[in-house]
Amino acid sequence: MALISLEDLDGLDDEQLDDDITDNPEPMDEENSDRLLAYWQEVGRGHQVTVPPEMTGPIQEMTRNSQQREPLPFVSVSRHEKLGQVCEERVYPAGRWVTVTSSEDLYEQSISTAFMRLMRFICKENSTGRYLGMTVPVVSSVQMMEDRKSFGKEVMTAFFLPAEFQQAPPTPTDPAITVVDREPIRVIASTFFGTTNEETVLRQVTQLWEVLGSRPDVLPDTFMVAVYENPGVPQRRNEIWFLCRNP
Repeated sequence: MALISLEDLDGLDDEQLDDDITDNPEPMDEENSDRLLAYWQEVGRGHQVTVPPEMTGPIQEMTRNSQQREPLPFVSVSRHEKLGQVCEERVYPAGRWVTVTSSEDLYEQSISTAFMRLMRFICKENSTGRYLGMTVPVVSSVQMMEDRKSFGKEVMTAFFLPAEFQQAPPTPTDPAITVVDREPIRVIASTFFGTTNEETVLRQVTQLWEVLGSRPDVLPDTFMVAVYENPGVPQRRNEIWFLCRNP
């Protein structure tokens, strides 16, 4: 697969691409389209994932609408700091989520592959045939293995449907994608910045467990990783969510 060289991409970051396209609502020309795809392919290689040329359309659409992402609402229950780490207890509402499950060799491969499928759903591969918009964060549910040093292979990645479609969800054309109803969830969230590979996530999970100590109301073997920005943002905002037993 032919790629633009790193020299061609020098100084080109995700925010600049977003600004260029947001400022220009007209369709991108072939040069900018190729440049955007090459940028995402370079990011994908960092996660050991191939971004195929057919992702060009969804990538363009998502980038063009990057400033219109709808934040997932929540109610803050409490917030405290311990050992330099800020934890916030929140309740997220019941609603419809779009989910897809991946079981790749590496955690970052699973979330990257799943997100590309969700992108295609958002960008016309649905029963409306149009761009749906999206909410942030995108959340991946992960199972911790018994040794507490590794993750299960199966990762479910999901996003909350925008308010416009909560009552009448579009049908996915991809049979691997499912729209599910979820009850309210109560989480304990902690923010971190940077990449979300298995090493960095495991380190954050371990640190949060040390801060919380033993809490019978927190599930011990399941957590979520919430991502707020595009994969190419070097210091993107992420959160670890520990799930509480009762919302």
